[in-house]
Amino acid sequence: MNAPRQTPPPSVYGLHAHPQRGALDRETHARPPEELCAPVRATHLAMLSGTGAAAIDNDRRAVARLCEHYGVRQPDADAVHISVECGGFRLKWERHTEFSAYSFYLHETFLHPFERPAISLLPPEWLQSLPGSVLVAAHMAIEPARSTPRDTVDLHVLFGTSNLAGGRVLGGSATVWSDFHIHGDGFSRILIHDHGLQERQAGRLAQRLLDIETYRTLALLGFPLAREAGGRLDALDARLVQLTASLAAGGIDFAGEQRLLDELAQLAAESESTLAATSYRFAASRAYRALVEKRIAELREERIEGMQSIEEFMDRRFSPAMRTLESVRERQEHLSRRVSRAATLLRTRVEVKLERQNSALLDSMNRRAQLQLRLQETVEGLSVVVLTYYLVSLIGYALKGIQKLGVPFNLEITTAIAIAPAALLVHLGLRRLRRRLGVEEDPH
Repeated sequence: MNAPRQTPPPSVYGLHAHPQRGALDRETHARPPEELCAPVRATHLAMLSGTGAAAIDNDRRAVARLCEHYGVRQPDADAVHISVECGGFRLKWERHTEFSAYSFYLHETFLHPFERPAISLLPPEWLQSLPGSVLVAAHMAIEPARSTPRDTVDLHVLFGTSNLAGGRVLGGSATVWSDFHIHGDGFSRILIHDHGLQERQAGRLAQRLLDIETYRTLALLGFPLAREAGGRLDALDARLVQLTASLAAGGIDFAGEQRLLDELAQLAAESESTLAATSYRFAASRAYRALVEKRIAELREERIEGMQSIEEFMDRRFSPAMRTLESVRERQEHLSRRVSRAATLLRTRVEVKLERQNSALLDSMNRRAQLQLRLQETVEGLSVVVLTYYLVSLIGYALKGIQKLGVPFNLEITTAIAIAPAALLVHLGLRRLRRRLGVEEDPH
């Protein structure tokens, strides 16, 4: 068992230590490779069990149950990895963002590298209770340098196919083969022949090969989603082409443009929905692809005559799927930008038409106001005449009364003289009234 590293002291010569110093130091040295000495066989499982604290707790409890079964140290309450001897085999558990990796190592001599694998020693009920679903299952065997090297016929029998990938790695320290294919037992197979690996070096090589198998499969999780999204993008793109053609044709009334704008808004919502549904998976696939390429580069692979290398295999079988995924991601982003540009263009056109309509409406309102003012002035003129008539009539009645009192004057001439002052008086009165009303309506 790897000895746990001691937590650094809380202070150095009386200096205050950062509260995360110990955790950061442990993280730097976490998950060291196993020390493997051939002959050794391993079974590797990657269980897709979800994200979040609850999923991590479920996986940790499963590991704790196995440790309890064999009476060995259980993982700590916040542990995300452990390496421990469990009787006849060694368990290595690592929790990642969305999956848990379980590796079981069995150090014993064997004749057939893939018979009686390490997983056969595990309690069946414990295996059946593992959280999540199996995404990767692989058997690995490391044959010692003293064993007879495998020829082509042996390899074809062991893997059941001639379509193998392999090469000499780590400067000729080992030779590896795999077909990266799920066999009838549900496991893929990896074979390593040791030519002089150190124990730690053998552990790193085994881990890299298992990482390639694991991250390759995880990266491909985005491929079915990319194909599905590609079909939706074809439909969305066809609708956008139709809408932009209608927009470019012109001759659409205001109501038609409003309908086009509504359709573009719906298209934008569907495009963003597709982008949101795939963004996490696509980002994860890109990250896993980078890890696969990094692990392959770390192998420092040398070609075996007549056999494709692991890098060539991945370039022919794995990379095209990743390029498809990248193509769909770029199409999604491009479609989103195109929809946004079309919507902006149409919205600008609608706003310009609205501004023109508003301007025409204001002009119409101004013309109506001017007509109303002229009508009002006309009515006021008539009002002066009418009110003058009534006022002169009242003056006439008053003059008639004065004449009957014996005052000598000409009634008709006096009434006629009163018309002009009466009209002026009425005009001034209406003018004063209009000014007062204007002040009351606009006190500022």
